[in-house]
Amino acid sequence: MKSGIDKNTLLKRFNRYKMFYLLMLPGFMFLVIFRYVPMLGLKYAFYDYDLRGIGDFIGFEHFLDAFKTEGFIRAFTNTLLLSTSNICIQMTLIITISLLLNEIRNQLFKKFVQTVIYLPHFLSWVVVGAVFNLLLSRQGGMVNNFIKFLGNDPLYFLGDAKLWRGTFLFIISWREVGWGTVIFLAALSGIDPQLYEAAKIDGANRWRQMINITLPHLVPVIIIVLIMNLAKIFNLFESVFVLYNPLVYKVSDVIQTYVYRSGIREFRFGYATAVGLARSVIAFILVFGTNQIVKRLRGESVL
Repeated sequence: MKSGIDKNTLLKRFNRYKMFYLLMLPGFMFLVIFRYVPMLGLKYAFYDYDLRGIGDFIGFEHFLDAFKTEGFIRAFTNTLLLSTSNICIQMTLIITISLLLNEIRNQLFKKFVQTVIYLPHFLSWVVVGAVFNLLLSRQGGMVNNFIKFLGNDPLYFLGDAKLWRGTFLFIISWREVGWGTVIFLAALSGIDPQLYEAAKIDGANRWRQMINITLPHLVPVIIIVLIMNLAKIFNLFESVFVLYNPLVYKVSDVIQTYVYRSGIREFRFGYATAVGLARSVIAFILVFGTNQIVKRLRGESVL
């Protein structure tokens, strides 16, 4: 009888919210088809798999080969360096810009600034790559034309190993920082205004209010965003793919581009699958470890 009641309740709930489930269906199907179904191919990481088909079972041989290969070690190091630098730079810029925007009292100007810094996020990386390749070109690029106007030699921003990382971090920050402020501005709007009023009565200036009220309230959001970014620390692909070239592989090649070249160009499907699986496992360990550290420090888990 209880199961019948539960079944009827479930059917009633489904019938009541059927339009919401229908709207959710395309996203759910996309998730299943492009995220979960491809996971069936993880078995190829343990086989000698190439264009000829599935060969012999070789266990963890691909994984051992990867950690002995210079190309993988270089890509792993570049991924960590670029991702951690990007997280540090973006978190600093996002928090700073959010605090500055929160201080603007002219709502029209505030919305204008927000719109301007949000817009780059909606440009695809293909467009961003094309635009910056034109702007930074040594032949006729606006930036190098200005450099030559100042009497200096043009710089090969995207072809010089010494300049590529700084250029890449600037471009990715330009595209993503504005969008990242959305979460923090929402968190700032949720702070009780009475706290600031009480602080004013006690004689606290704007700086003391920010240190003692604003930043402590942002700590949970900062931790959540940090863990979300750590989950994506090895997901660099499109941003690097449209901006790198063989001249800067030494400083720009990341795990995802390494997997792309190993699998698609060199047809080493089993090896590429193994590298991709190792990347996912390492990313999971990073996220789980960070969550455990936060749990020990704050007494509660984020995940």
